Amino acid sequence: MNHDLGEFLRSRRARVRPADVGLPGGGRRRVPGLRREELALLAGVSVDYYMRLEQGRTPAVSDSVLDAVARVLRLDETERAHLRNLVRPALSKRPAPQRVRPGLRRLLEMADDVPAFVMGRRSDVLAWNPLADALYGFTAMTPEERNSARHTFLRPDARTFYRDWPAVAADMVAFLRLDAGRNPDDARLAALVGELSVKDETFRKLWAQHKVQEKTHGTKLINHPVVGDLDLDYETLQPTGDPDVFLGMYTAKVGSPTEERLKLLASWAASVDA
Repeated sequence: MNHDLGEFLRSRRARVRPADVGLPGGGRRRVPGLRREELALLAGVSVDYYMRLEQGRTPAVSDSVLDAVARVLRLDETERAHLRNLVRPALSKRPAPQRVRPGLRRLLEMADDVPAFVMGRRSDVLAWNPLADALYGFTAMTPEERNSARHTFLRPDARTFYRDWPAVAADMVAFLRLDAGRNPDDARLAALVGELSVKDETFRKLWAQHKVQEKTHGTKLINHPVVGDLDLDYETLQPTGDPDVFLGMYTAKVGSPTEERLKLLASWAASVDA
């Protein structure tokens, strides 16, 4: 965790130019972005204190200091939360197996005209409706394969299945990095990161960037082997009282080719199951 904290702060320092914070940028600089001394000055702390913060040796750091550092580094709200998680990791506890409550399962059943699924910790897919199954093929996967990160980086056809694969990959890693900050003692998550780091070079490079991002909304461009190109909008909803579970729903614009292809996909899936 101390290593992650130091790497995160150094990566954020590297992206802030001296001119961005009113400092002269001339002369030769050994590192891109802000030096430790410059950040400490702007945050109102001593250089020694900031160095100990980067090394994870300040467990009692105050909120005001974290806020000052976050302000100088121009962190957004997600990055600020990630910084707090790295400085003050949650108490160790063995994660309990995740279960999808009945109400969420009923929502999946009711959303029969759009792909919908429930995702848990480590980006594990926990439940899905028939149209999401037709889109991704969850039923044919093993439990280990029902993981969005493994699907993105280890599925042989992922780079053609996702027409915008580089963006999907970057978003996936940023969300997994955020999950790691929230759950620093999750052994299964650590094993997943290790597996992906060994098996995929792009994952290793993205993981080293220390970017963090929530799952919210956006667009997925998919090349489905049965119905062709799908331009899907997605919303990621977090049920109240269950912070480690997300409901993902894909929609298509009314009257669009994608809307018609989703109907075709639903018909195809029904014929296969018949």
